[in-house]
Amino acid sequence: METDDVTGGVPAADTAARVREVITAAGVSQREFARRIVMDPSKLSRSLSGTRRFTAAELARIADEGRVDAGWLLGARHREHAEPAPDAGPAAAVPVEGGRPLQIVRETVRLIAEHGFHAVRVADIARACATSSAAIHYHFPGRADLLEASVRWCMDEDTARRAARLAEADDAAAELRQLIELQTPRTAQQRRQWAVWLDLWAEAARSTAVGRLHTEYYRQWRETVADVVRRGIEQGVFRSSADPESAALTLTALIDGLATQVLAAGTEGTGAESAGADAMHAALLAHVRTTLLA
Repeated sequence: METDDVTGGVPAADTAARVREVITAAGVSQREFARRIVMDPSKLSRSLSGTRRFTAAELARIADEGRVDAGWLLGARHREHAEPAPDAGPAAAVPVEGGRPLQIVRETVRLIAEHGFHAVRVADIARACATSSAAIHYHFPGRADLLEASVRWCMDEDTARRAARLAEADDAAAELRQLIELQTPRTAQQRRQWAVWLDLWAEAARSTAVGRLHTEYYRQWRETVADVVRRGIEQGVFRSSADPESAALTLTALIDGLATQVLAAGTEGTGAESAGADAMHAALLAHVRTTLLA
């Protein structure tokens, strides 16, 4: 059980109860609130149930999202409007879309895509957010915390886009085409997503936390593909002899390998990268036609 005690003697149950008040006032589910504060939903659940204590950084992000004072979460008698993060400067008073923690994570992801994680300094992130390094550390004490939050945000964004694409499809074959289109690095956003993901592959081998997220992301992705293949078999658009898990594993490997080649072929906006994305897309559709379509 984690015991990072930041309550200063205040019973953890009291802090958990106040966090529950914040979540209720936000009018969203517990999972959605965890997404907004870039926190592992299971950690939030354990903290609310009393088997884990909130860290100082987590309470800072909760206070930021709920627009309450962090001191109130820790036991101050009166609920107050959130104060700016320490040494955050004048910009801290300016409302930020999605709140300061999400702004920090979004800018971190953008900088990782452009320069690579190890080339990005906290000062660079602070400059991009028009705030101070102290404000960054207030929400994310270390680079490991920021990296884990960035990976989690990328996963959440990808999951949301995947659900939206699947909702547009008429049958399982169309669903699979939508998933393939989503993973083909054509747009600037898709290339940025792939650039971050490739940078994190190596980091996953060194970081236990990132490694767990990396494994979980691939598990979710393969389950999504396997479920689509199962539906396709039931609908008669895919071969009855197809193995959903094997099909998901093979398609994932092809996507990863081809996308790596596309990004290595040229920089954004070059003809080589555009042609590579088209070739990748065609190869993936050909694979589906020859191995899955009935």
